[in-house]
Amino acid sequence: MKADLFSNTTPFTPPTTVENDLPVLRLFRSRRVGATTFHRLIAEYGSAAAALAHLPDIARNAGVHDYHICSEASARAEIRAGHKLGARLLCFGAPGYPAALMDLPDAPPVLWALGNLDLLTRPALGFVGARNASSLGRRMAGKLATEAGAAGYVVISGLARGIDAQAHRAALPTGTIAVQGGGIDTVYPRENAALHDDLARNGLRLSEMPPGTTPQARHFPQRNRIIAGLSRAVIVIEAATRSGSLITARDALDQGREVMAVPGHPMDGRTGGCNQLIRDGAVLIRSFDDIAEALGPAAVTQACLPTPTVAPTPDPRPQPLPQAAPASQMVPSEMTTDAPTAITRILQRLSVAPVPEDTLIRDLHLSPSLFAQAICELEMDLRIERLPGGLIARL
Repeated sequence: MKADLFSNTTPFTPPTTVENDLPVLRLFRSRRVGATTFHRLIAEYGSAAAALAHLPDIARNAGVHDYHICSEASARAEIRAGHKLGARLLCFGAPGYPAALMDLPDAPPVLWALGNLDLLTRPALGFVGARNASSLGRRMAGKLATEAGAAGYVVISGLARGIDAQAHRAALPTGTIAVQGGGIDTVYPRENAALHDDLARNGLRLSEMPPGTTPQARHFPQRNRIIAGLSRAVIVIEAATRSGSLITARDALDQGREVMAVPGHPMDGRTGGCNQLIRDGAVLIRSFDDIAEALGPAAVTQACLPTPTVAPTPDPRPQPLPQAAPASQMVPSEMTTDAPTAITRILQRLSVAPVPEDTLIRDLHLSPSLFAQAICELEMDLRIERLPGGLIARL
């Protein structure tokens, strides 16, 4: 579509009934209608229904032949699929749609939401970072997310492995939102299946895509703008110089949000993007105090915070020792039975910044014997270095 076919003359009238959702969804799902084009069409014609009526002529004038708009049957099928999952369709400008996204020029016209919609009314912080995060990076993400939740912020991330997953898990008790690259019902990556379910019960999942959509590479930059748009600030933890996390940071800057970054060792490739952001003016984050100082207190009331639970009266009778979870209930990525797999996972977690051995064993859920075998092989190959105090660093 050509941009000069549209003008900002008629104010947008938000949908007010369930039936109004249908033309909004049909317009957005029609061929060649992205978020920006959707808003231009609405500005020109005042409603989704009116824009739909003119869309074939607009396409023909733009040189697009054999153009067909999204059918009513297809849109109704998507709505049925979403409702069957228990999800709710949020249309731009309608009640329940996130106010933080309303000022974006490419705000998502529709969002599928599954979980606690009240989280969209609270101030939020975005957390992004490396998928192959080091042990120190994961611990930093968990600590910052826990403290952000305690301060009244909702933690928003993208449900990817690494930093995303760690931030979500840490913030589940206080409030966390996952913006998915695929459909609201699509588990990606598979190792986050349990977290995917926990977010629907104790947090919120959002997706711009139809239910059942398998995430593609082109979907993630679109998802990133939503993470940034919902957040008062985006915190970057371990990002390479060409990381997708920097796309989210750029989106945040374009949207007028704060960008913050945790610094890393200059020889660790996973932190090059963070150091670059700090060099270019991002707020340097050493602890949550730095975030609080930059943003000020979260604008929340006590009613917005999770209700504290009363600790039960201790039972004076002897209690049985806790049993280890069976292997079938462990996260697949945490199950390691051979040295080559253990070596790969250890290297993924290590950086040039030293990490305590016991922390690495605990984070990776490795047996001490398997860990010792893998570490011995790595040391002989000169891929790691043992340091005083039980520390290990990657060479």
